[in-house]
Amino acid sequence: MTTTAASWSFRVAQAADVDAIVALVQSAYRGEGSKRGWTTEADMLDGQRTDPAGVAALLDKPGSVVLLAESAAGLLACAHIERQGQAGYFGMFSVSPQLQGGGIGRAVLAEAERIARDDWTCNEMQMTVISIRDELIAWYERRGYRRTGQYRPFPYGDERFGIPKRADLRFELLVKSLGV
Repeated sequence: MTTTAASWSFRVAQAADVDAIVALVQSAYRGEGSKRGWTTEADMLDGQRTDPAGVAALLDKPGSVVLLAESAAGLLACAHIERQGQAGYFGMFSVSPQLQGGGIGRAVLAEAERIARDDWTCNEMQMTVISIRDELIAWYERRGYRRTGQYRPFPYGDERFGIPKRADLRFELLVKSLGV
């Protein structure tokens, strides 16, 4: 499947989108199907990446939106954006595995940054990435994010975030100035 920027658009998710969001996130990160894309975590984690209750909670949380990129064919990509004081937080970033590498992810990230900067007047965007995801971190670095050396523990034992296959998982905080 191929798509061009002219064939898709952005919108904010609603409650009716929860199941489609969960399916997209799962397809991008877990299971054999996720291995068609380069963002898979299937070699590090089994189980779920998110669930309907978790996505619904993000939609209900003040200062929080789930951004969708979609076409006539359906949901292509999503990302959670949350205002946290003067910073935006970017997470749950997912692009359909067969569309990865085609520019949709770059456009979703840019739109999330625009929302945080222009609509929320945030001065930086923050995110956490599993620290051993070198290729993914390099992708963010090419888009202006920097590694902070600040780490957060992986929630071992909480299967809502997956079932780890390794003992060395942790999150690193990445930040980007939005120039506000």
